[in-house]
Amino acid sequence: MAASHHPTHAFVRKAYGRLATKGGGCCGPRTSCCGGGNADQVALQLGYSDAELATLPEGANLGLSCGNPTALAGLKPGEVVLDLGSGAGLDVFLAAQRVGREGRAIGVDMTPEMLEKARGNAVAFRERTGLDNVAFHPGQIEAIPLPDASVDVVLSNCVLNLSPDQPAVWREIARVLRPGGRVSISDMVLVKPLPEALRRSVEALVGCIAGAPLLEDLRAMIRGAGLVDARILPREGAVAAMLPEEDPAARELLALLPDPTRPEDFIGSFIIWARKPADADPMTE
Repeated sequence: MAASHHPTHAFVRKAYGRLATKGGGCCGPRTSCCGGGNADQVALQLGYSDAELATLPEGANLGLSCGNPTALAGLKPGEVVLDLGSGAGLDVFLAAQRVGREGRAIGVDMTPEMLEKARGNAVAFRERTGLDNVAFHPGQIEAIPLPDASVDVVLSNCVLNLSPDQPAVWREIARVLRPGGRVSISDMVLVKPLPEALRRSVEALVGCIAGAPLLEDLRAMIRGAGLVDARILPREGAVAAMLPEEDPAARELLALLPDPTRPEDFIGSFIIWARKPADADPMTE
């Protein structure tokens, strides 16, 4: 699939480019994607450990997570791992340590400023760990710039919901996975439709909310891509960590909800697992 010029791509690229160069968050001038406070504190609430965060180059964690897909992927030494929407490299660097010298961790991101930041972080990562097994490529997740059947595991962290063509993303995931390969993704998923005012909010889109698919639609996209054994499980407490009431931009989003509802009534952070059948023919993908 060729790269898209959809207006959503331009908007997201601009917002995340600003975040990479000036800091702040994807919904405003703060340190996390949808919440306030320190990015490491938010990461701890979302499943990362102090030990994991201590291994990262400074600036790799921008607070854009809604879970920790790397910890739940069961990565093995020697595997090739792909992170879609890799940002400053947080999950790529964690994956690289798990797959070791014989493995590879690859990030794909469409934002030039994020790629520049990630590649700078890769230098610090190599100096700190001695590992030279990471790479970052420009590209859209609807048109992954990798060959068919070339990776063992696909990760992503709060990015798929930003795509204007999520079925295409899942088809691309299936295409690049080797037979028997697997998916471990953290993302926002709707448990029921959003109120119209919130759905149309552009800030909510970049804040990982308005583009989130309904649970049943997500299951259909995974099936439609030819992946099997899907498991989609909520991470309790993640939404509260990402949308603390003391954060001004979060309050703006919360104000769009009808009383007396809470964000958790509509949306959650979910971990999404699936696999490509072991008998899939890569030549027919």
